[in-house]
Amino acid sequence: MIIVIAALLTLVLIGAAVVVFTRRPAQQAVTLGGYGVLLSLLFVAVQAPDVALSQLAVGTAVVPLMVMLAVRKITTLRRSGREDR
Repeated sequence: MIIVIAALLTLVLIGAAVVVFTRRPAQQAVTLGGYGVLLSLLFVAVQAPDVALSQLAVGTAVVPLMVMLAVRKITTLRRSGREDR
């Protein structure tokens, strides 16, 4: 079990680096969703299924969706601002 936890910790570390170094916000939201899945797997491995379910719902679905909606809204506002000029 220790090997599985160590492997998942390594994947979480790599996933965090990928999220941080992703430049475009829309792509960062998608990688954040993948990172949430990795964290959920880690929580299951350390015998915390309730935390894993919360992470899966919030960190994998809700937060990336909110980021994507915010990026879309900002893009729409910028385009409409350019058309008004």
